[in-house]
Amino acid sequence: MSRVAISSMVWGVYLIVAGLGFLLLPNVVLPLFGFSTTTEVWIRVVGLLVAILGAYYVYCARNNVVPFFRITVPGRIAFAVGIVGLVTLGLSGPSLLIFGVLDFAGAMWTWLSLRTTT
Repeated sequence: MSRVAISSMVWGVYLIVAGLGFLLLPNVVLPLFGFSTTTEVWIRVVGLLVAILGAYYVYCARNNVVPFFRITVPGRIAFAVGIVGLVTLGLSGPSLLIFGVLDFAGAMWTWLSLRTTT
């Protein structure tokens, strides 16, 4: 498996685990990041979507889908910038920055790995 595929695989597994956490145990996961528990269904819907997105990353990693790896970099950077914007506007607390930092770091890992891929 190429370095860029490994970065996608790791990211996909992270998304699956995080997504399943928000889907199945939202009131255990939310307080870990400083958020209130909830009975709203939306956190579970987001968790389901994140887990499915993670499965796409794993699939593409296993099949070395380089165009997919390339398109994820700007998308993940945009996500990180969006998180910073939400925190800056006061719409969320700074604990949300954890997700933005992880996304940005993962995007940089993928981008650097792509530079060594033909």
